[in-house]
Amino acid sequence: MIEEDFYATIKFKSGEEVYAKVAASEEDTRTMLLVSNPITIAEVKTRAGVAGYKVEPWLKTTREDLFIINLDDVLTISESSDLEMISIYQRYIQDSDRAKSGRPKITREMGYISTVRDAKDILEKLYKSS
Repeated sequence: MIEEDFYATIKFKSGEEVYAKVAASEEDTRTMLLVSNPITIAEVKTRAGVAGYKVEPWLKTTREDLFIINLDDVLTISESSDLEMISIYQRYIQDSDRAKSGRPKITREMGYISTVRDAKDILEKLYKSS
């Protein structure tokens, strides 16, 4: 039986700490965790204080995105409702999916980002003024 997914920080007995979407599963006499897209997060500090976060995949040599963890290997697990952490995680997953599909991430350096309506209005104004 698989429980509903939730975001959580998992601290392993080895000392590793990951953030992921987690679901618990009862298998016979043991409990397993289904961990989706686990990431490690490190604070990046400057002299002025915390500047941001560095997000990396937990396992860097695999393309797998779902891992089965035995609950016996877990020291503690903490469910997360921190919207900032959830947002960082979701943005990382979206960027990772985009990179896997070969589509580049759209940035301001590539040009202007606007809606079709805004672009149409700007182009019409340019046309009428010429």
